[in-house]
Amino acid sequence: MKEIITIIIAAFLLVGCDDLFSPAIENNKQVSDGKNDPLFAEGILANAYTRNPYNSQSFNDVATDDAVTNQTDNSYLKMATGSWTSNNNPMEQWSSCKAAIQYINLFLEEVDEVSWVDDPLVNSLFCDRLKGEAYGLRAMFMFYLLQAHGGWTADGKLLGVPIVNKAENVSDNFNYARNSFDECIRQIYDDVQMATDLLPLDYENIASDAQVPEKYRLKGTSVSQYNLVFGEIFRMRMSARIAMAFRAKAALLGASPAFADGTTVTWKEAADYNGELLDLIGGVSGLASNGNTWYKNADEIANLGAGANPNEMLWRNSKDATAYELEQAQFPPSLYGSGQINPTQNLVNAFPMANGYPITMDEANYNENNPYEDRDPRLNLYVVVNGSKVGIDEKVIDTSVDNTTDNDGLNKENNHSTRTGYYLRKHLREDVYLSSTSQNGQPHYSPRIRYTEIFLNYAEAANEAWGPTGTGGHGYSAYDVVKAIRKRAGVGADNGDAYLESIKNDKDKMRELIRNERRLELCFEGFRFWDLRRWKVSLTEPAKGIRISQGNYTEFTVENRNYADYMNYGPIPYTEVLKFDELKQNQGW
Repeated sequence: MKEIITIIIAAFLLVGCDDLFSPAIENNKQVSDGKNDPLFAEGILANAYTRNPYNSQSFNDVATDDAVTNQTDNSYLKMATGSWTSNNNPMEQWSSCKAAIQYINLFLEEVDEVSWVDDPLVNSLFCDRLKGEAYGLRAMFMFYLLQAHGGWTADGKLLGVPIVNKAENVSDNFNYARNSFDECIRQIYDDVQMATDLLPLDYENIASDAQVPEKYRLKGTSVSQYNLVFGEIFRMRMSARIAMAFRAKAALLGASPAFADGTTVTWKEAADYNGELLDLIGGVSGLASNGNTWYKNADEIANLGAGANPNEMLWRNSKDATAYELEQAQFPPSLYGSGQINPTQNLVNAFPMANGYPITMDEANYNENNPYEDRDPRLNLYVVVNGSKVGIDEKVIDTSVDNTTDNDGLNKENNHSTRTGYYLRKHLREDVYLSSTSQNGQPHYSPRIRYTEIFLNYAEAANEAWGPTGTGGHGYSAYDVVKAIRKRAGVGADNGDAYLESIKNDKDKMRELIRNERRLELCFEGFRFWDLRRWKVSLTEPAKGIRISQGNYTEFTVENRNYADYMNYGPIPYTEVLKFDELKQNQGW
């Protein structure tokens, strides 16, 4: 027995000595390993999905005239007040989006070699779908790169980013020149075309072999095989419809004033690409009746099936079943919130009266001593004003400087109270209950693409291409879209929207109205900053608030905006320009 024990101990010692001199093989997989490991291969594509900039809400509105924040360390606040540089850029998409494209390119080079399933026919279907997703995602990331980094150089060229459609390795020359903005737009179009050739419009189960798309039916694909690959279980992944939406968004960007002189993109092109998405839902009749309250439609949210979309949503984030963090951040302090995002007086002034007239017009009958009376119903949907009832118990919120009851009043408490006289209401579930000892959450989700955005994209482009009432073959005009959106909001209900009717043949006034409707409908969803820049509208409008005392309302400047003209176009990251001399920086940076 002693000899046996001695032999065992010696064997262990010898193994230990071998480990000392010969390191164990590391379990680091290579991309090629994915050929025999489909989960690993798909993980490469999943890495790209995780880099979607709209996986969460950024509230970059505080960098614009629509909002400020009471959080002094907020990066958007610092940017808006003079700290925006090419090496300090909260809007930067370069690193994450380029990394995502690298993962996509890696995946595309391997996808056809991966054994997804044993059945060769089903395996080919998986290859098609996953390649389609990859092309659609690559178009999406290119769009975000263009939006953040496209711009004019000192020598008068409108450039985008380097187009890289192959996986890079350590031996490659990374010193690429930037492609033209127009070439990048066309690359998006090409990728979307490849995506739509391979993907279903939506991921839904079909009921019979006759419903299998012809190209697969001719190969002998059965309904069960089709549903296994293209069925409803994959609903939240990149689809043909989503890819088409990014083509439509890219076309609008390219046709906009900030970029139009350097591209071949036309307003007609932008209108048609957005219109083809709207045609799929029946045009103006497809506008969701509850689309402007998407964030608080309690029954609709609670009953959302796995990956299913409400009528308002083209693409959304996952539903969080019992969340309350947003309310903790945004409720007024009397409701145990921190009131972090404060809408501005600028935004409040942009809401018309309920009769549809802008508050600056005599027909509006606006009363500056009772400024929230008879206003566009969306004002009280999206903004907490003085006197609003908020929360489960409908607490009346007092934002006046006279408030001695709680900390809801103007500048009552640092990092919690409003700096503008307003609190955020949009995005919040008022059936969330917070107290000093407990929290009761509710389901939430956030949009990636809303149909209202596509409607407003179309209205903007159609007005420029064909005038306010021109349809371009789609059966509905910019005027029709705006009328439907305002009718849904309850604007002009008592007078047939007389203001809209008065401008329906004036392209310039319709443009102004469309831009304002976009500002209202999409507020606090991350659009305002990008819209101002693509319209070449000044970013320097001071953010204003309202001081209410003894029944008097006085506007005041809360925060000045410190932007230079060249900041209509974002910078290429400073470190990238230092490393690669082929990268030309945008003018001014």
